[in-house]
Amino acid sequence: MQLNLTKPICFFDLETTGINITKDRIVEIAILKVYPNGKEESKTWRVNPEIPIPKEVTEIHGISDADVANKPTFKALAKEIYNLIKDSDLGGFNSNRFDIPLLAEEMLRAEVDFDMKNRLSVDVQTIFHKMEQRTLSAAYKFYCDKNLDGAHSAEADTNATYEVLKAQIAKYEEVENDTKFLAEFSSRKKFADFAGFIAYNKEGEECFSFGKHKGKLVTEVLEKEPGYFGWLLNADFPLYTKKVLTAIKLKSLNNKLG
Repeated sequence: MQLNLTKPICFFDLETTGINITKDRIVEIAILKVYPNGKEESKTWRVNPEIPIPKEVTEIHGISDADVANKPTFKALAKEIYNLIKDSDLGGFNSNRFDIPLLAEEMLRAEVDFDMKNRLSVDVQTIFHKMEQRTLSAAYKFYCDKNLDGAHSAEADTNATYEVLKAQIAKYEEVENDTKFLAEFSSRKKFADFAGFIAYNKEGEECFSFGKHKGKLVTEVLEKEPGYFGWLLNADFPLYTKKVLTAIKLKSLNNKLG
């Protein structure tokens, strides 16, 4: 089966130093770019995370400090990676909650202005969990009748994710072969940022989803309590969340001036 695409989609997977989006780093990234005409292009990079890889994490993905000691840093690779994905939608397995947020953090640390405004994201795990409630290895076996050899290597997981999505589209009549549908079907609650600190209300307005201002409009809080914005920018929040907050504040100021 060929995906019905109007623009390229990049399936990708990360191996990292851990699961903390703001503090952990990428040690391997694999990207499989699929074009509307069916052409496929793949690339895998090992990355020096510039921080130690915990032993228990190495036991999962098999990548040690020695394996990446002489590899380029993400900052050195950022523009090359961005140039590959910049015209594409994104796809992955648990990508909406982990891979995309962490990739965004790495891009912003490398001073690459990454955002998701003009791209869709298809999370194959969400489709799988809605339909079958299993893991990637089980999904690969269930949909493709294959064993996932090399699980927890970024390249194997990336290729398996792509194959699983095509099999899901073929299996379920209600799962349309359309990137916009797949992005909406594989999304959870709508958030303005990846980490879920800023949600949209029923009117599509940005609201805080945590703390003392939970449920309140971001614009109203920042206007009534301007010091809160400074605290947020200096606190341990993801860079992408800070980027979104800054954009909301600037938009509000521009509206007043206009």
